[in-house]
Amino acid sequence: MNRLSRRSTTAVLVAAVIVAAFQSSTSASHSWGGYHWARTQNPFTLNLADNVSASWDYYLTTASGDWNRSPVQFLHVLNTVVVPGQTNPRTCRPTSGRVEVCNALYGNTGWLGVAQIWIGSGHIAQGTVKVNDTYFNTAKYNDAGWKQMVVCQEIGHTFGLDHQDVNFDNTNLGTCMDYTSNPYGPLSNLHPNDHDYEELAFIYAHTDSLTTIKSAPGASGANAESRSEWGQLMKTAHGGRTQVFERDFGNGQHIVTFVIWA
Repeated sequence: MNRLSRRSTTAVLVAAVIVAAFQSSTSASHSWGGYHWARTQNPFTLNLADNVSASWDYYLTTASGDWNRSPVQFLHVLNTVVVPGQTNPRTCRPTSGRVEVCNALYGNTGWLGVAQIWIGSGHIAQGTVKVNDTYFNTAKYNDAGWKQMVVCQEIGHTFGLDHQDVNFDNTNLGTCMDYTSNPYGPLSNLHPNDHDYEELAFIYAHTDSLTTIKSAPGASGANAESRSEWGQLMKTAHGGRTQVFERDFGNGQHIVTFVIWA
Protein backbone atom coordinates (compact mmCIF):
# COMPACT_ATOMS: atom_id res chain seq x y z
CA MET A 1 0.00 0.00 0.00
CA ASN A 2 1.37 3.46 -0.80
CA ARG A 3 2.38 5.84 1.98
CA LEU A 4 -0.44 8.29 1.31
CA SER A 5 -3.05 5.54 1.69
CA ARG A 6 -1.56 4.28 4.98
CA ARG A 7 -1.77 7.72 6.57
CA SER A 8 -5.34 8.57 5.68
CA THR A 9 -8.81 7.28 4.99
CA THR A 10 -8.79 5.56 1.62
CA ALA A 11 -11.78 4.99 -0.66
CA VAL A 12 -12.33 3.36 -3.99
CA LEU A 13 -14.97 5.00 -6.17
CA VAL A 14 -16.35 2.99 -9.07
CA ALA A 15 -18.09 4.26 -12.21
CA ALA A 16 -19.53 1.74 -14.66
CA VAL A 17 -20.90 1.84 -18.19
CA ILE A 18 -23.98 -0.39 -17.88
CA VAL A 19 -25.20 -2.40 -20.87
CA ALA A 20 -28.92 -1.47 -20.88
CA ALA A 21 -30.62 1.95 -20.85
CA PHE A 22 -31.85 4.08 -17.94
CA GLN A 23 -33.18 7.59 -17.36
CA SER A 24 -31.53 10.52 -15.57
CA SER A 25 -30.76 14.19 -16.20
CA THR A 26 -27.87 16.27 -17.47
CA SER A 27 -25.75 18.00 -14.85
CA ALA A 28 -24.35 21.48 -15.40
CA SER A 29 -21.06 20.40 -13.84
CA HIS A 30 -19.52 16.95 -14.03
CA SER A 31 -16.76 16.83 -11.48
CA TRP A 32 -16.77 13.41 -9.78
CA GLY A 33 -17.00 14.31 -6.08
CA GLY A 34 -14.39 17.05 -6.43
CA TYR A 35 -11.61 14.45 -6.47
CA HIS A 36 -8.39 15.17 -8.35
CA TRP A 37 -4.75 14.17 -8.54
CA ALA A 38 -2.47 16.21 -6.30
CA ARG A 39 0.32 18.04 -8.15
CA THR A 40 2.49 21.08 -7.57
CA GLN A 41 2.25 22.58 -11.08
CA ASN A 42 0.22 22.64 -14.29
CA PRO A 43 0.19 21.06 -16.74
CA PHE A 44 0.95 17.68 -15.17
CA THR A 45 1.60 14.33 -16.86
CA LEU A 46 -0.36 11.22 -15.90
CA ASN A 47 0.78 7.78 -17.03
CA LEU A 48 -1.80 5.39 -18.52
CA ALA A 49 -0.37 1.89 -18.18
CA ASP A 50 -1.11 -0.39 -21.16
CA ASN A 51 -2.32 -3.80 -19.95
CA VAL A 52 -4.66 -4.26 -22.92
CA SER A 53 -4.40 -6.69 -25.81
CA ALA A 54 -3.35 -5.60 -29.31
CA SER A 55 -7.00 -5.25 -30.36
CA TRP A 56 -7.44 -2.45 -27.78
CA ASP A 57 -4.15 -0.59 -28.24
CA TYR A 58 -5.52 1.76 -30.91
CA TYR A 59 -8.44 2.84 -28.71
CA LEU A 60 -6.22 3.46 -25.69
CA THR A 61 -3.74 5.50 -27.74
CA THR A 62 -6.55 7.50 -29.37
CA ALA A 63 -8.18 8.27 -26.02
CA SER A 64 -4.87 9.36 -24.53
CA GLY A 65 -4.30 11.74 -27.44
CA ASP A 66 -7.86 13.06 -27.21
CA TRP A 67 -7.54 14.00 -23.56
CA ASN A 68 -4.33 15.93 -24.33
CA ARG A 69 -6.04 18.24 -26.84
CA SER A 70 -7.65 20.95 -24.73
CA PRO A 71 -8.68 24.01 -26.82
CA VAL A 72 -6.65 27.18 -26.45
CA GLN A 73 -9.50 29.02 -24.69
CA PHE A 74 -9.17 26.70 -21.67
CA LEU A 75 -6.28 26.32 -19.25
CA HIS A 76 -4.24 23.28 -20.36
CA VAL A 77 -3.77 21.24 -17.20
CA LEU A 78 -3.29 17.62 -18.24
CA ASN A 79 -1.08 15.48 -20.45
CA THR A 80 -1.36 11.69 -20.61
CA VAL A 81 1.30 9.22 -21.74
CA VAL A 82 0.76 5.53 -22.52
CA VAL A 83 3.42 3.41 -20.77
CA PRO A 84 3.95 -0.36 -20.35
CA GLY A 85 1.63 -2.01 -17.83
CA GLN A 86 2.65 -3.86 -14.66
CA THR A 87 -0.43 -5.83 -13.68
CA ASN A 88 -2.40 -8.97 -14.58
CA PRO A 89 -5.30 -7.70 -16.73
CA ARG A 90 -7.73 -10.13 -15.08
CA THR A 91 -7.20 -8.66 -11.63
CA CYS A 92 -6.02 -5.20 -12.81
CA ARG A 93 -4.58 -4.27 -9.45
CA PRO A 94 -3.58 -0.61 -9.12
CA THR A 95 -0.13 0.97 -9.06
CA SER A 96 0.50 4.08 -6.99
CA GLY A 97 0.67 7.30 -8.98
CA ARG A 98 -0.82 6.17 -12.29
CA VAL A 99 -3.77 4.50 -14.03
CA GLU A 100 -3.68 0.82 -15.05
CA VAL A 101 -5.85 0.14 -18.14
CA CYS A 102 -6.92 -3.50 -18.65
CA ASN A 103 -9.16 -5.75 -20.73
CA ALA A 104 -10.30 -9.30 -19.98
CA LEU A 105 -13.32 -11.62 -19.96
CA TYR A 106 -14.78 -10.29 -16.72
CA GLY A 107 -18.07 -12.18 -17.14
CA ASN A 108 -21.76 -11.20 -17.25
CA THR A 109 -21.41 -8.33 -14.81
CA GLY A 110 -23.84 -5.90 -16.48
CA TRP A 111 -21.07 -3.38 -17.26
CA LEU A 112 -19.01 -2.71 -20.38
CA GLY A 113 -16.34 -0.79 -18.49
CA VAL A 114 -15.44 0.18 -14.93
CA ALA A 115 -13.19 2.95 -13.59
CA GLN A 116 -11.88 2.93 -10.03
CA ILE A 117 -10.01 5.67 -8.19
CA TRP A 118 -8.34 5.29 -4.80
CA ILE A 119 -8.71 8.39 -2.62
CA GLY A 120 -6.50 9.57 0.23
CA SER A 121 -6.88 12.99 1.93
CA GLY A 122 -9.20 14.06 -0.88
CA HIS A 123 -6.71 13.28 -3.67
CA ILE A 124 -6.59 10.51 -6.23
CA ALA A 125 -3.60 8.27 -5.46
CA GLN A 126 -4.07 5.59 -8.14
CA GLY A 127 -6.65 4.33 -10.62
CA THR A 128 -7.74 1.46 -12.82
CA VAL A 129 -9.84 1.06 -15.96
CA LYS A 130 -11.36 -2.28 -17.02
CA VAL A 131 -13.15 -3.03 -20.31
CA ASN A 132 -15.18 -6.23 -20.40
CA ASP A 133 -14.53 -8.50 -23.38
CA THR A 134 -17.46 -10.71 -22.35
CA TYR A 135 -19.64 -8.05 -23.99
CA PHE A 136 -17.16 -6.61 -26.48
CA ASN A 137 -16.86 -10.04 -28.10
CA THR A 138 -20.59 -10.01 -28.95
CA ALA A 139 -21.99 -8.76 -32.25
CA LYS A 140 -23.56 -5.63 -30.73
CA TYR A 141 -20.48 -4.29 -28.93
CA ASN A 142 -17.63 -5.66 -31.06
CA ASP A 143 -17.58 -2.30 -32.79
CA ALA A 144 -15.03 0.50 -33.04
CA GLY A 145 -17.48 3.15 -31.85
CA TRP A 146 -18.48 1.37 -28.66
CA LYS A 147 -14.87 0.51 -27.83
CA GLN A 148 -13.63 4.07 -28.37
CA MET A 149 -16.43 5.67 -26.35
CA VAL A 150 -16.06 3.33 -23.38
CA VAL A 151 -12.25 3.62 -23.16
CA CYS A 152 -12.47 7.42 -23.47
CA GLN A 153 -15.17 7.64 -20.80
CA GLU A 154 -13.55 5.36 -18.24
CA ILE A 155 -10.19 7.11 -18.57
CA GLY A 156 -12.01 10.42 -18.11
CA HIS A 157 -13.39 9.17 -14.79
CA THR A 158 -9.87 8.57 -13.49
CA PHE A 159 -9.14 12.31 -13.87
CA GLY A 160 -12.11 13.15 -11.61
CA LEU A 161 -14.78 13.64 -14.30
CA ASP A 162 -18.35 12.41 -13.91
CA HIS A 163 -20.84 11.82 -16.74
CA GLN A 164 -22.33 14.84 -18.49
CA ASP A 165 -25.55 12.87 -19.08
CA VAL A 166 -26.81 9.37 -18.17
CA ASN A 167 -29.81 9.03 -20.50
CA PHE A 168 -29.21 6.47 -23.24
CA ASP A 169 -32.08 7.63 -25.46
CA ASN A 170 -31.83 11.43 -25.76
CA THR A 171 -29.79 13.37 -28.32
CA ASN A 172 -26.04 12.85 -28.05
CA LEU A 173 -24.06 15.68 -26.45
CA GLY A 174 -20.98 14.99 -28.60
CA THR A 175 -18.81 13.70 -25.75
CA CYS A 176 -17.66 10.29 -24.55
CA MET A 177 -18.82 11.34 -21.06
CA ASP A 178 -22.44 11.01 -22.28
CA TYR A 179 -24.36 7.70 -22.20
CA THR A 180 -25.91 6.79 -25.55
CA SER A 181 -27.51 3.97 -27.51
CA ASN A 182 -25.54 5.02 -30.60
CA PRO A 183 -21.96 6.27 -30.10
CA TYR A 184 -21.81 7.52 -33.71
CA GLY A 185 -24.72 9.90 -33.19
CA PRO A 186 -25.35 12.43 -34.42
CA LEU A 187 -23.53 13.90 -32.52
CA SER A 188 -20.52 11.56 -32.25
CA ASN A 189 -19.80 10.48 -28.65
CA LEU A 190 -16.38 8.99 -29.42
CA HIS A 191 -14.20 11.80 -28.02
CA PRO A 192 -14.24 14.53 -25.32
CA ASN A 193 -15.93 17.86 -26.02
CA ASP A 194 -15.19 21.43 -24.94
CA HIS A 195 -17.22 21.09 -21.74
CA ASP A 196 -14.98 18.20 -20.63
CA TYR A 197 -11.83 20.28 -21.16
CA GLU A 198 -13.47 23.24 -19.42
CA GLU A 199 -14.36 21.06 -16.42
CA LEU A 200 -10.79 19.72 -16.21
CA ALA A 201 -9.50 23.29 -16.23
CA PHE A 202 -11.87 24.10 -13.35
CA ILE A 203 -10.99 20.99 -11.32
CA TYR A 204 -7.25 21.57 -11.71
CA ALA A 205 -7.18 25.39 -11.61
CA HIS A 206 -5.35 25.30 -8.26
CA THR A 207 -2.11 23.51 -7.40
CA ASP A 208 -1.26 21.47 -4.31
CA SER A 209 1.61 21.36 -1.84
CA LEU A 210 2.21 17.65 -2.57
CA THR A 211 1.95 15.31 -5.52
CA THR A 212 0.33 11.90 -5.99
CA ILE A 213 1.63 11.60 -9.57
CA LYS A 214 4.36 9.02 -10.28
CA SER A 215 4.57 7.89 -6.67
CA ALA A 216 6.70 4.90 -5.71
CA PRO A 217 5.22 1.73 -7.28
CA GLY A 218 3.07 -0.43 -5.04
CA ALA A 219 -0.41 -1.90 -5.44
CA SER A 220 -3.14 -1.73 -2.84
CA GLY A 221 -6.88 -2.01 -2.52
CA ALA A 222 -9.46 -4.76 -2.80
CA ASN A 223 -11.56 -6.00 -5.69
CA ALA A 224 -15.06 -4.53 -6.00
CA GLU A 225 -16.39 -6.30 -9.09
CA SER A 226 -19.51 -7.95 -7.70
CA ARG A 227 -22.41 -6.92 -5.46
CA SER A 228 -21.15 -9.28 -2.72
CA GLU A 229 -17.93 -7.23 -2.48
CA TRP A 230 -19.58 -3.79 -2.24
CA GLY A 231 -20.69 -3.97 1.39
CA GLN A 232 -23.61 -2.07 2.93
CA LEU A 233 -26.15 -0.11 0.88
CA MET A 234 -25.84 3.51 2.04
CA LYS A 235 -27.95 5.49 -0.45
CA THR A 236 -30.56 4.93 -3.17
CA ALA A 237 -31.74 7.50 -5.73
CA HIS A 238 -33.51 7.80 -9.10
CA GLY A 239 -36.05 5.13 -8.19
CA GLY A 240 -33.34 2.61 -7.32
CA ARG A 241 -31.38 3.15 -10.53
CA THR A 242 -28.42 4.68 -8.67
CA GLN A 243 -27.05 3.34 -5.39
CA VAL A 244 -24.03 3.90 -3.17
CA PHE A 245 -22.45 1.05 -1.21
CA GLU A 246 -19.73 1.16 1.43
CA ARG A 247 -17.45 -1.62 2.69
CA ASP A 248 -15.33 -0.88 5.76
CA PHE A 249 -12.06 -2.79 6.14
CA GLY A 250 -11.03 -1.10 9.40
CA ASN A 251 -7.87 0.91 10.05
CA GLY A 252 -9.38 3.87 8.19
CA GLN A 253 -9.79 1.99 4.91
CA HIS A 254 -13.04 1.50 3.03
CA ILE A 255 -14.44 1.12 -0.48
CA VAL A 256 -17.23 3.34 -1.78
CA THR A 257 -18.98 1.97 -4.89
CA PHE A 258 -21.22 4.16 -7.05
CA VAL A 259 -23.54 2.02 -9.19
CA ILE A 260 -25.93 2.93 -12.02
CA TRP A 261 -28.19 -0.04 -12.70
CA ALA A 262 -29.77 -1.06 -15.97
